[in-house]
Amino acid sequence: MKLSITGGKSFEINAGATIYETLKANGVFLVSPCGGKGTCGKCQVKVTSGSVAVKSYGKLGQQERHNGIVPACQTSTTSDLHIEIPEHSKLVLGGKIAVSIFKDTAAYLQSYGTGIDPLAKRVSLTLPPPSIQDNIGDLQRLTRSLDGMGITNMRFSHEFVSTLMETLREGGFNAVVSYSKPNDTTFDAISAYPHEQCKGRFGLAIDIGTTTVVVYLVDLSNGTVIDIGSTYNSQTKYGDDVITRIVHATEGGGLADLRDTVAGDINTIVDFFSSKHNIDRHEVEAAVISGNTTMSHIFWGLNPASIREDPYIPTVNYYPIWRGAQARLNINPLAAVYTSPSVASYVGGDIVTGILASKMHRSPGISLFMDIGTNAEVAIGNDEWIMTAACSAGPCFEGGGIKFGMRATQGAIESIKIDPATLTPSVSVIGGGTPTGICGSGMIDAIVELYKTGIINQKGVFNPAKSPLVREGEDGLEFLIYKSDIPQRDIVLTTVDMENLIRAKAAIFAGVSLLLREAGLTLDVLEKVYVAGGFGNSLNVEKAVMLGMIPDLPPDKYIFLGNTSIIGAYLTLMSDTLRKDLESIASKMTYIELSVVGGYMDEYMSAMFIPHTDLSKFPSVAAALGL
Repeated sequence: MKLSITGGKSFEINAGATIYETLKANGVFLVSPCGGKGTCGKCQVKVTSGSVAVKSYGKLGQQERHNGIVPACQTSTTSDLHIEIPEHSKLVLGGKIAVSIFKDTAAYLQSYGTGIDPLAKRVSLTLPPPSIQDNIGDLQRLTRSLDGMGITNMRFSHEFVSTLMETLREGGFNAVVSYSKPNDTTFDAISAYPHEQCKGRFGLAIDIGTTTVVVYLVDLSNGTVIDIGSTYNSQTKYGDDVITRIVHATEGGGLADLRDTVAGDINTIVDFFSSKHNIDRHEVEAAVISGNTTMSHIFWGLNPASIREDPYIPTVNYYPIWRGAQARLNINPLAAVYTSPSVASYVGGDIVTGILASKMHRSPGISLFMDIGTNAEVAIGNDEWIMTAACSAGPCFEGGGIKFGMRATQGAIESIKIDPATLTPSVSVIGGGTPTGICGSGMIDAIVELYKTGIINQKGVFNPAKSPLVREGEDGLEFLIYKSDIPQRDIVLTTVDMENLIRAKAAIFAGVSLLLREAGLTLDVLEKVYVAGGFGNSLNVEKAVMLGMIPDLPPDKYIFLGNTSIIGAYLTLMSDTLRKDLESIASKMTYIELSVVGGYMDEYMSAMFIPHTDLSKFPSVAAALGL
């Protein structure tokens, strides 16, 4: 049977296979935050001919069904099929990656005062050809030359040695050897090429988020970021948060599935890079993994069960440097793959790399670091000490669990204003043009604008009498943000969306408040507040404060860094000195388990209002609203 796409290609589709599976297998990717589980309703396609069997329509409305719209992950066929893929369903592997002050990554690397010393290094060798008098073996000949350059105790894999004879003779005993240096006394061989066949040197910086995956393709010779790709973490089909994924991995026996899923997401981006830039997989000689503790464990196939069991001890805090083949990545099988160390079960390597990227560990002044993501983490400290804690915010600010939520890619509404006189919203869209959804910064803008104009109250409840744009939807009351020519594509914020967003912001602020209390500090001692996450420069400080998500401090104290996890991974990839700094940061971080400290639920419930039940914590908001 054939599956054909309007304006596209045709593929074979097996009986019983879903449209989503078939498209993905043939390199056509759809938006699917739930990873094909059928719960998000975003992998929509329109059936124009052929008969289909739909297991579940999920969140699709009656009008959409009437127009032939089906969820691709729940739809199979028993005949030839022709479909159209709406623009809003097409997954953009790239997107607006929030890099903020890191736009020139190579320059930012230089700002640390360290040179380029990447995880994978190269050395050129000219070996004396063998003779009757000099009759040692090829590997010993290579080792002798390396020893003469101070590169001693090199370890060689069977795979490396198996091609050495051909490599040396093809190059007339002139060779370029790539290697890594796991510690101060050991070297690991990666690959060897004849001089004239010496290829490019590439590395990957990889941020494995609970909701999204981001990959940088980096030229190891000069630190240039050649390309950036991002996608949803398809593990979301097994659960939105780390706890449900741990349960699936351990009690459901799904560890292998979770591991295959995230490796597949990364390889989708890597394969895209390879094709686009004509790069052979063997040229990718190093990678750095940055993720929370659960994501890193699952990536390596390590049992995460103990992460959620008292006393919450992971299998690994400091990971050995393993190989590309063990990582299941489509790169050089012997590539060095480094994983950022974690601090505790719920403060992982992504926070350690984030602090490295912020430089707060180099400053004597006390700073606050906030990573606003699915697992919101906070840290307070300076160049001598750092305290840290985690508070689960959920995936809503990254598009998960929000009806029209999406990542900050082209077509996402990133900011909103509501005219106080007409109560009419105006939107700013990433890339311009027609919006297809709303990203985290747009959601924050929307809630604050709705609150300021009285369309919602302090609890986030809609007031239908205030605006005709508040209407009854399939999920209860909703507010119309953008009117589409296609009614089912009207972009709205629903009552359920509002509840999810307020819960998320409350978790973040409660975590900050409690950590400050545990450190014995007050807000006035903070010199800087670093905000990390996918918001980048789009997040409006005034509105984030008015929402009650971040502390009420002068705007000039806030520095928005964007995705610090990926930048920290990049810095670690490009400098052994900064890799040691990273490990030093992890060693001096003290983890506070909020669930056992006491008072967290009180703080959380108090923050379940806009901005807070205690307005003395938000004096600027009270003044602005005349309260």
